[in-house]
Amino acid sequence: MLKMHSFRLTTASALGVLYARLATAAVPDPPAPEPIEVVELPLPPVTTGSCTPDINPRGTGCITQGIYGEGFQSGSFLPDGNHIVAYVTFTGAPEAPDPASIYNGSQIILIKTDNTSFPNGDPWKCITCGVPAGNSPGKSDTWDYPHAFQDGKRLLIGTNIVDCGEFLLTDSDCTPERTFVYPIRWNVTPDGSGAGGAIRELRLHPDNVHLGFSSFVIVDGTVGQFSYFSRLQFNPAPTTGEPLVPRYDLVNVTMLFSPNNTPPLTIDGDEIIIHPLPNQVGELRGFSGRGGEVTYIGYPTESCNIDLYAVELATGSVRRLTAHPEYVDPADVSPDDQWTVVMDTRGTNRQMFMAGMRGVPPLIDMIATTVASSIRNNHQRRFFEPYLIDRYGDRGDYSGQKISEAGSGVAGSGAINDPEWNGRADPRWSPDGTKIAYWQDLTASPACGGVNPLPCYKSTAQGGRFVRFMLATLTSRKPYTLPSVEPVSDVVPWGTPYVPGDPAPTLPRIPQGTYTLSGATSGSAEVTITENADDTSIKSVAVQYNDYSDDGINFINGYENYTRSNPSPSLEVADWYSDLVRTGETHSTKKTSPDGFHPSVDLFVNIFEANGTLTTTVDDDVYLQPLNYS
Repeated sequence: MLKMHSFRLTTASALGVLYARLATAAVPDPPAPEPIEVVELPLPPVTTGSCTPDINPRGTGCITQGIYGEGFQSGSFLPDGNHIVAYVTFTGAPEAPDPASIYNGSQIILIKTDNTSFPNGDPWKCITCGVPAGNSPGKSDTWDYPHAFQDGKRLLIGTNIVDCGEFLLTDSDCTPERTFVYPIRWNVTPDGSGAGGAIRELRLHPDNVHLGFSSFVIVDGTVGQFSYFSRLQFNPAPTTGEPLVPRYDLVNVTMLFSPNNTPPLTIDGDEIIIHPLPNQVGELRGFSGRGGEVTYIGYPTESCNIDLYAVELATGSVRRLTAHPEYVDPADVSPDDQWTVVMDTRGTNRQMFMAGMRGVPPLIDMIATTVASSIRNNHQRRFFEPYLIDRYGDRGDYSGQKISEAGSGVAGSGAINDPEWNGRADPRWSPDGTKIAYWQDLTASPACGGVNPLPCYKSTAQGGRFVRFMLATLTSRKPYTLPSVEPVSDVVPWGTPYVPGDPAPTLPRIPQGTYTLSGATSGSAEVTITENADDTSIKSVAVQYNDYSDDGINFINGYENYTRSNPSPSLEVADWYSDLVRTGETHSTKKTSPDGFHPSVDLFVNIFEANGTLTTTVDDDVYLQPLNYS
């Protein structure tokens, strides 16, 4: 009898067989599970009105409930390993000249991780509260992805750098009057004028000299993205560009893309050739612990399977960090490069209805990745859980160790493993490799309730708080001390030096026509590509598989047809028809309803809505798509 699985159930154990061919003789056996202790870190008290002495007797501020996680984010450890930096939102502060008036709005705090307190008795310290306006001219309003420099005196917060001069951020001498906030500017004009380019997802390189970032572009009516590597250079007195205040400029910028690099797919006559592990960086996610690699989301190795990759800055060599068919995005590599902690939808079955059939070549992915990647969320609701994976990645029965495993698992219970508490970006390693900090938020309306078929649960946290910051300790590990990472070269040989004013490049694509992809061992796939009316992008990809096999063990037959349209740059509407059968070590099918599967997804909103169905079956396990709005 077939076992019907919704997207919220545990991934079938039968998938372990499907990973077997990922293992090689050079890869060691997977590690055994290890003991992990998870605790919640302290935060300022919550108020929904005024922050009175009854709520916080020390007068050091109150925070909002953080519904949808807005205005909150856990960040990296300080170099001492005993503090993390975090972004929070204060509320209810009294009017000036009350000293507590400074605890208001978006702020950056430090949180103790060792059960100690700052001299005033609080286990947290606000770094940006009360910084005079004259110390922060031109600062931007983005405060996300807070990250500490290794000098312990500076922080990267959004598109700003916080600097306490000669003092450590943890010192009592690091006062608001001694703290400065400098904006970061990327010049995109030939004459250096203007406000600079829009940058997002900033990540500090371990050498504390370089910075990685991503930037959106609109190409042929759709949203695209490129990633960049740059050097931070303090400019105390700029003469061009906005803002004309002391700032950090991004210099020696390199786009992590080159038209000279081999793309994921090429043609030779009427043959399509797939090039696994191309060095074509999608969204930059960070750097390896020792800084030799950039981690990123790249072109799929298997159809509809969004994975994490790493590319060497010096050589362009690429390796695949994850292989599970679920979606991965936030990640951090351990300081010694031997482990990766990821936020992944594995274990929820959120993506299995379209990615559960393994070994399907990434052909419709020429145009299907926007939909494949956007279904991972239901707007503000994530389905991420933190997983610990060794350097060699998913293989055999090994798909990492879930960090947030302890507890009853009952929805709404507030347990460590309460499925309604959703993992968010980014998890972070401690410098000694023994601890991981991560954060979560509780599902809130409209991501539950109303038209959404999922129930809402009341928060059990103090003040009805919807956010919590967590600390996972790997109790059997011994701490290590590593030398500082030496500055790497500004030059990325496989990238393209950015020249201000240059237009965004157009990604290479296969021209319209009918081609053949030969299986590595047998069979083939006939691929028909159709361009849009303006011949500016691919509109549809149709594939017919005939005993297609890359390993001589598993064979794919059937067809898949994907057509897209973009009513707006960020909105994608798909018409998807699939009837695939995979035989061999497992029996899998990937089938749409007779009228097809028609999802509509805005990549800036990520609310799942579709007509028709797409269902994947792996042996006796059936994976269904999410319910609309869920």
